[in-house]
Amino acid sequence: MSLSKIAALSLGTAAMLVGAANAQSRDNIQIVGSSTVFPYTQAVAEQFANQGQFKAPVVESTGTGGGMQVFCSGVGAQTPDITGASRAMKKSEFDLCQQNGVTNVTEVLLGYDALSLASAQDGPDLNVTKAQLFQALAAEVEVDGEIKANPYKAWNEIDPSLPAEPILVYGPPPTSGTRDAWVELVMVEGCGEFAAIEALEDDRKDEVCERMRTDGAFVEAGENDNLIVQRLEADAKAFGIFGYSFLFENQDKLKGAAIGGVAPSEETVASGEYGVSRPLYIYVKNDHRNAIPGLNEFLTEYVSDEALATGGYLEERGLVPLKEDELAKVREAVTNGTAMSAPQS
Repeated sequence: MSLSKIAALSLGTAAMLVGAANAQSRDNIQIVGSSTVFPYTQAVAEQFANQGQFKAPVVESTGTGGGMQVFCSGVGAQTPDITGASRAMKKSEFDLCQQNGVTNVTEVLLGYDALSLASAQDGPDLNVTKAQLFQALAAEVEVDGEIKANPYKAWNEIDPSLPAEPILVYGPPPTSGTRDAWVELVMVEGCGEFAAIEALEDDRKDEVCERMRTDGAFVEAGENDNLIVQRLEADAKAFGIFGYSFLFENQDKLKGAAIGGVAPSEETVASGEYGVSRPLYIYVKNDHRNAIPGLNEFLTEYVSDEALATGGYLEERGLVPLKEDELAKVREAVTNGTAMSAPQS
């Protein structure tokens, strides 16, 4: 089936018909989810609205976890049509969807983003390893072969080569996919460098590797990345955790720290040289696709060459695009309304 036929899809299950009947009272697309995916979806929404055929979609940044909760709450006009995610849907979220009748969902891989640690332009230069970031931000660390509450107050206490500045990092809350990805790609990998932690029982090891410190060195700063930028501009010694796309859009205000000797850039993310990258997704409620005006056309725009392919306007905003064969598979899934399978974890 060609991409141009997406608007004529008929998802003729009984559940879809019920969902369609419930959703017909709304005439605009509603989208929630990841703050990292938000600027990409907003760009597509603006392009779609400029075409003038349908009302502009309403795009809300709720965080990945918060978006999943709302998205999976049911089918009908009172629930969103799409949620963005800076990680794959968890099995617990998939199960919640199933329990609430959201049983026909298409997973759409958009491309790749990276996580970055950034400071204001006049902040200190920083080149750290994942192990050093774990030591800076974990609630408990290994000290002389023992697991203790994190004693490090300044970067140079971890390693003399690091700046003699207090550790202060603003980051996302637990509801954020950026937080999930940071824990998985930085904290868990970093803690694997320490023998005493590796020797712990699994549950205790997970606790040590994943729990962020709460003594003021790491500060949960909410889902609004712009507020973190304001704090960094007010305190040039502080750092913030962002998706690379946000760093890309704010290069006039921010500079990225090197992790493992590699600074974040479109080239280093695309090549895999920068080791803190992640996939980005949207999830589509197929039971709404023939009921919400413009939803199919919006999806067509989202996976078009103009938006998603190499050289598209989403790459211009910092998205690292899919390879051609990956993009072809994504379009096929969107065109056919392919329902996702249950995640493994």
